[in-house]
Amino acid sequence: MSTKPWSAEIPTACIVLADGTVIEGRGCGATGIVEAEICFNTAITGYQEILTDPSYAGQVITFTFPHIGNVGANSEDNETLDGDKVQGALGAVFKADITNPSNYRSADHLDGWLKQNNIIGMSGVDTRALTALIREKGLTNCLMAHDPNGKFDLDALKARAANWHGLEGQDLAKDVGHGQDGAWTQSAWVWDEGFGEDSAANHHIVAIDYGIKRNILRLMAGLGCKVTVLPANASTKDVLAHKPDGVFLSNGPGDPAATGKYSVEAIQGVLETDIPVFGICLGHQMLALALGAKTTKMHQGHHGANHPVKDHTTSKVEIVSMNHGFAVDADTLPKGVTQTHVSLFDGSNCGLAVDGKPVFSVQHHPEASPGPQDSHYLFKRFLNLIKERKGEELLSER
Repeated sequence: MSTKPWSAEIPTACIVLADGTVIEGRGCGATGIVEAEICFNTAITGYQEILTDPSYAGQVITFTFPHIGNVGANSEDNETLDGDKVQGALGAVFKADITNPSNYRSADHLDGWLKQNNIIGMSGVDTRALTALIREKGLTNCLMAHDPNGKFDLDALKARAANWHGLEGQDLAKDVGHGQDGAWTQSAWVWDEGFGEDSAANHHIVAIDYGIKRNILRLMAGLGCKVTVLPANASTKDVLAHKPDGVFLSNGPGDPAATGKYSVEAIQGVLETDIPVFGICLGHQMLALALGAKTTKMHQGHHGANHPVKDHTTSKVEIVSMNHGFAVDADTLPKGVTQTHVSLFDGSNCGLAVDGKPVFSVQHHPEASPGPQDSHYLFKRFLNLIKERKGEELLSER
């Protein structure tokens, strides 16, 4: 099967799916070839934050919103912790060509930004048809190629796509994590003021970096927390040596079972203490594995900024940002662990808490502000567990 959106020009980019399907388009951004898993994202804003989310490592993103690039790009909206090297998606698929930016914060044209960050782009694609295909076939391995001369060896690309190992069994956290001890003090962005700076930290959080997003760190710093970032392979001894008031397990890419081979033991060591623990995304899955539950590969995953999730602890429905292709199997949660959040799209697990201990996690991204701030209370919930342990006055979670 081959789909071609026009006939008057030579295609300069293509996607070859594992089953041999070829999708052609106009190349933009970086040139070259990448092996990846292709998914779709339903958000209508925040494309730069999406592309720089380390949880998208190893993936090509199909944007269902037709116009991507209208507000350009800037240095402030990258989510990768290392500001000099973007760790996120390998490719991006658009319906419309990238337009000239129109936004007062824009510093770069998206096409130039994609080139600078070595991300392959492709426009002129029927993204609705591609999204329907992914929904039908599930998350699919692919090769994405961009050659300005339009020269592609399709037989070779089909063979590579068919033989690529995919993301199952792959530990990508070690590739996108910060990799060394580091302190974080920057707080959230404020209109016409920019980012703040934490100057009076009252609590100390150790964050295990599986591919952490900057805004997670900013929201914790904004609550008066000093945050020390440790690499994904940090041991229990490494964590406890910093004498933390709380431990945070970050988001990240890849197969949680693969990352768990070296990180589960460290988490279990922390759980033997009374230190509060909070996990997001991959961190949620890592916590579940440490508690004895299992994770599974999803059919199409959850990727977007408009996903409804119900918090059973408050009976409220929140509109949240999602980005995951693996999920915790709720049926495997052990006795003493309660399911706290569920997706209202498919009923999949989106949160857990350990009965009688200051330990909880969620699958979605409360820092991403799609609701816009429906889930920010979770950071206050984490801080309140720390405050309760220290006998301090609690914050309102409203």
